[in-house]
Amino acid sequence: MTLRTLFFTLLLGTPGMAAPSQPNIVFIFIDDMGYADIVPFGNRKVHTPHLDELAKQGRKFTNYYATPVCSMSRASLMTGCYNTRVSIPGVLQPNSNIGLNPDEVTLADMAKTQGYATACIGKWHLGHDPKFMPTKQGFDYYFGIPYSNNMVKGYQNNTAPPLPLFQNETIIETEPNQTQFTRRFTEETIKFITANKDKPFMVYLPHAMIHVPLAASADFKGKSAAGPLGDAIEEIDWSVGQITAALKALKLEENTLVVFTSDNGPDRHPAPPFRGEKGSCYEGGVREPCIMRWPGKIPAGSTCDQIIGNIDMFPTFAKLIGYTPDSKRILDGKDSSSLLLDATPSAVRDTHLYYGAALGKVVAIRQGDWKLFLDSPSEKAAKNPKKANSEAGASSGRNDRVLYNLKTDIAESKDVAAEHPEIVARLTKEAKQRNSEILANQRPAGQAD
Repeated sequence: MTLRTLFFTLLLGTPGMAAPSQPNIVFIFIDDMGYADIVPFGNRKVHTPHLDELAKQGRKFTNYYATPVCSMSRASLMTGCYNTRVSIPGVLQPNSNIGLNPDEVTLADMAKTQGYATACIGKWHLGHDPKFMPTKQGFDYYFGIPYSNNMVKGYQNNTAPPLPLFQNETIIETEPNQTQFTRRFTEETIKFITANKDKPFMVYLPHAMIHVPLAASADFKGKSAAGPLGDAIEEIDWSVGQITAALKALKLEENTLVVFTSDNGPDRHPAPPFRGEKGSCYEGGVREPCIMRWPGKIPAGSTCDQIIGNIDMFPTFAKLIGYTPDSKRILDGKDSSSLLLDATPSAVRDTHLYYGAALGKVVAIRQGDWKLFLDSPSEKAAKNPKKANSEAGASSGRNDRVLYNLKTDIAESKDVAAEHPEIVARLTKEAKQRNSEILANQRPAGQAD
């Protein structure tokens, strides 16, 4: 046992007995993909046959929640916590001096205590200082970029450094050819799976696409009816097909959980049937397409309408791989394995908090079908992703509550706060109490050396 494994064993608690059949996990995390960007969730312009097949073989989740923008979403996924609890704001920049605290316990840290081989392949975006990188956060192998593909000189600003491509802790290229990102990340994923086929593995594949600047390889460029966005989406679909084919060829698909979802809503295009896009706490900015497949375990061709999201993945995976988290380390997510495995699952949690990019401020709360904005939601933030880091889901400055019934008004078009003052009061109190607890038990971000 290495010193790091011993440290996390003591920190997390004693690992449970190995599950009878520890599932491999492949978690595919797309950048900026909206709810309706793929065919299984309503798109009719793109061609996504491999995702269509994944949905036929697995389960679609129609109430899967991320956050308005990317770093905060990745922090929630890695830790099982709302981003405010772990002090990661909306979007980290190439000049940011903070990152995910190495004292946090990540999905990879947890998996390693259970004997898993772990890899992060793609966009990290939880701190680019060496102490915050994936190989310091529980991943055995890293191949990818440390932040978004637009954070380069001449695209976003004139001060950003050349975009680095890492292999483990070494920069192997600068300004890599972005048209090759999806292909190269897919190839690295398959190499890792093949090399570790005889032991349990967890692969986290956070693709750089479909974040701008959009790029696709020659086999896909100009081929989609939906333009450059469609080209990038269809290459992502190809990637899914390559990975699932590799799992089948290696006779691993029966014991591998494949998850496909996104970090936040779409960038500058709609997410029907929802209102809003990236940078917004309207449903379109935070509700994501999600498909999970585990043959023989997850009912094929099924749909789950219960609330679930990134914060639930840590406790859910812990359950599936046979690990009991340390009860002293507060998690915001819940074990949602029943939502994956049961034929007709009941709700695990009925309440969800919507945080904007600014730390510590709850923008909205959902409980059941009711969603309350604590202040009038900002259309400016909803329509201008460039403002997302400072304004995502921000208040308009007015102290007005806005209430929607998501069952009857999925597009959040009719404010019914005046008709339901008792619900407004109850949800306001609930949001404040939950946020107060999180702030009282907030853990610090890591500070760069």
